[in-house]
Amino acid sequence: MACKSTQSVFLGSDVCPAPGHFTLKRKMGNSRVKCALVFDGGDTLITENMPVGTSSLIMRRSFADRKFETKEKEVLGNGKFGRYGGKFVPETLISCLTKLEAEFQLVLHDPHFQAELATALRDYVGRETPLYYAKRLTNHYKDKNGQGPEIYLKREDLNHGGAHKINNAIAQAMIAKRMGRKSVVAATGAGQHGVATAAACAKLALDCTIFMGTNDIEKQNSNVVLMELLGAQVISVDGNFKDATSEAMRNWAGNLENSYYLSGTVVGPHPCPTMVREFQSIIGKETRKQAMEMWGGKPDVLVACVGSGSNALGLFHEFVEDNEVRLIGVEAGGFGLESRLHSATLAKGEVGVYHGAMCYLLQDDDGQIVGPHSVGVGLEYPGVSPELSFLKDMGRAEFYTATDSEALDASKLLCRMEGIFPSLEASHALAFLEKLSPTLPNGTKVVVNCSGRGDKDAATVLFNSRKSNIF
Repeated sequence: MACKSTQSVFLGSDVCPAPGHFTLKRKMGNSRVKCALVFDGGDTLITENMPVGTSSLIMRRSFADRKFETKEKEVLGNGKFGRYGGKFVPETLISCLTKLEAEFQLVLHDPHFQAELATALRDYVGRETPLYYAKRLTNHYKDKNGQGPEIYLKREDLNHGGAHKINNAIAQAMIAKRMGRKSVVAATGAGQHGVATAAACAKLALDCTIFMGTNDIEKQNSNVVLMELLGAQVISVDGNFKDATSEAMRNWAGNLENSYYLSGTVVGPHPCPTMVREFQSIIGKETRKQAMEMWGGKPDVLVACVGSGSNALGLFHEFVEDNEVRLIGVEAGGFGLESRLHSATLAKGEVGVYHGAMCYLLQDDDGQIVGPHSVGVGLEYPGVSPELSFLKDMGRAEFYTATDSEALDASKLLCRMEGIFPSLEASHALAFLEKLSPTLPNGTKVVVNCSGRGDKDAATVLFNSRKSNIF
């Protein structure tokens, strides 16, 4: 069960004795709803909704009227992004997370660590990645008068391991080593974070255990093979990424002194989302530098797919305070938003608490998690980044959706137009160009984050293409 708190005001501590284990009590009357979340330890988190039909409007106005500020000491210092984020975890984890946060702050200002990380990113990961002008794709989206946006791809698919995930994995593995941990625990969906973590652990002589859902193992078996070749133990968990994440966190909680939980997503309790965002922000920093070198300015529009949000925030964060730069996230529309078979958390979710943090969440009226769906396995997660939740409410970022079929078409289009095979996750961002391009002035500079390579998805794309007689 999730902690359902739609349109609510949080009145107590954000430390919960047993995340995911509580009952939900509701009292109805006078068009108001009061929810008490009673946890196993007896502690109670109380949320109180405003009158039905008015609270959401009032909340939207209050966010819209506030000046958008992003100073770290005001927004990020305590792991809160507005009302989102926090540490909804048992007391037993608070000390461990506090130590992790302290270590994170140290490495941010440690010249030796930063130099070592810069070397690893250059010589091991393969950075910087190109900002590639997609000329044929640009021409494809021009109108009958030959006008349209210029489309560039940030080539994170060229990183070691085939995705952006290694940016964060190598940095956190270095922190684990620095803290004296002997083993690393992680969860993976599409397997890209699993491969990145296994590679980083092999390089640094750390034991590695990867939890992965049975549904995902079946779909992304090539990545399972790579993880095992890299020396990782892959443990199957009934379900998909959300279930693997729960199991990985339980495993970590049982061995806090010796193991390190290496989060690959910008979700979970503080400081995990901030750490992942920070180590992925190199994507946006490079993009700013490369744009200045290529055309002497900033991008006009940034586009990235959104599952939990690590690649999107990696690109967006550098430009959050540049209000003239549009930030567009594209969620997985699955079979369509009305089908309920989608992973469009920001489009259709409500505010709740899941895996230790408050964020938008796919849940039913009783607070039960609604299973996500996407042809891009890495986008199948019922929650989303607390920071993206905040950016949505502030109106700083825009969020749209692309269906399974649109993502498959976009993947095939890039293959044929540019000879680049993107992951099905990244293909959701590429798919949105079909709707976005006709709305943009001629010459608009659009950067799409090509966050991963599509080797793992080739069979899925080919199967669906043959079924529809496209190839």
